Amino acid sequence: QVQFVESGGGLVQPGGSLRLSCTASGISFSSRVMGWYRQVPGKQRDLVAHITPGGSTNYADSVKGRFTISKDNARNTMYLQMNSLKPEDSAVYYCNGKMYIFPWGQGTQVTVSS
Repeated sequence: QVQFVESGGGLVQPGGSLRLSCTASGISFSSRVMGWYRQVPGKQRDLVAHITPGGSTNYADSVKGRFTISKDNARNTMYLQMNSLKPEDSAVYYCNGKMYIFPWGQGTQVTVSS
């Protein structure tokens, strides 16, 4: 059974930074394309970044140059470093596969506000 646990969210002022973490059981980050998603109430869940088994990365235009996705295969943990945060980055952030979606974790809330 695949389970994800996201952490690291919080309240931050515009221009600030946060680092999100995702740990998983039942799945290996070293063999799957993994992604970070975000969702605001009433809207669909969007992919913001993904990373391949080999470490190649891709970003949504809205976060390119500000967010960095990375992973530690030995710890089976994935990260999202978020810099220069904007109010429109406020959302619940989730991790999951990209090519195949597993049951969602509880997510971690990110709020960017002054």
